[in-house]
Amino acid sequence: MNSLFPNFVRRRFLSHAGSVTLSAGAIALLGGREALAADGPVDPKADTGILNVALGLEHQGIAAYTLGAKSGLLAKATLEVAVKFQDDHKVHRDALAATITKLGGKPVIEKSLEEYARALKAETLKNEADVLRLAASLELGATNAYLSVVPAFKDGALAQVAARLAADETAHWAILNKVLGGPLPKAMFFGS
Repeated sequence: MNSLFPNFVRRRFLSHAGSVTLSAGAIALLGGREALAADGPVDPKADTGILNVALGLEHQGIAAYTLGAKSGLLAKATLEVAVKFQDDHKVHRDALAATITKLGGKPVIEKSLEEYARALKAETLKNEADVLRLAASLELGATNAYLSVVPAFKDGALAQVAARLAADETAHWAILNKVLGGPLPKAMFFGS
């Protein structure tokens, strides 16, 4: 499958993950554990940078599902699932934006739907399978991006909070992959 996930976004996220990791305090805030956040160190500048890249991924995912819904290419049952997945991305977006704000940062603003349509080459979507392939590609890219930061945490509880986003993305990808008739992964490692 062609990866439609913008490589520059993935590289930016992974480069942040490799050189800078979220502080324990930021992950605790993201997980709704403000008391735990008070006990952990916070590096607001580094944390908000990483979280804003993740927020950008969520904005893109929401836009992709909007484009798919507006395309008229999705069957009613497929549209219902796409809207559910989009709702999950909105929850992620809201949690990320709230955490960035709590850290004193400014959440990255989403682009216009037209900008996302150009970046995602929405004009190439000709049928339901095209829309689903785009969604699956974005979900897999987000899965890999989120999973790349999980091993940086020594505290298992904090790694678990960080992995929640990756778990949602993985579930979305698995469902889309199955609907598209894709094979089960040969190993429990998702390649891009």
